[in-house]
Amino acid sequence: MNANSQAFFSGARTGVSPSYEVLKEEHEVSVLGGPQNSMAARTTVINIQTDTVVPDHIVWSLFNTLFFNPCCLGFVAFAFSVKSRDRKMVGDVIGAQSYASTAKCLNIWALVLGLLVTLGVIIGVVAFYATALNRGYVGSYHLPQD
Repeated sequence: MNANSQAFFSGARTGVSPSYEVLKEEHEVSVLGGPQNSMAARTTVINIQTDTVVPDHIVWSLFNTLFFNPCCLGFVAFAFSVKSRDRKMVGDVIGAQSYASTAKCLNIWALVLGLLVTLGVIIGVVAFYATALNRGYVGSYHLPQD
C-alpha cells in the first residue's frame, strides 16, 4: 500500500471500521483454521457430477453380428449398442445405461446360442461321418454288400 491509501484507511479507522476489514478478518480466521464460532463457520457444498463411464458394447455387438448371429440377435444387439452410444453423446446417462444393459443381455444370448449351434454342427458332422465310416460308405465307389 502506498502513503495515500494508508492515510485514507487511517482516517477511516477513527470512526467505524469499514465492512471490508471485518470480512477480510473473518476470511483470514477461516483460512488459518482458527477457532470458528457460529458466525464464521459457513460451509458451501458444491456437487460436481463426474463423468460416468457407460460401456456401450459396440465391438462385442459387431463381433456377434459378423460371426454369431442366430435369430439376428447380434444385429439387434448392435442396434442397441448404437442407441446407447447416441444417448451417451447427448448426455443421457440413464438412457445410455438402459440401452447398454439390453445390448449386453442380447450379446450374451447371441454368443451362447451361436456357440451351441456351432458345437451342434460340429458334433452332427462328426457323428454323420462316424456312422458313414462304420457302414462303409466313406471312400467306396460301390454300394456295400449285405
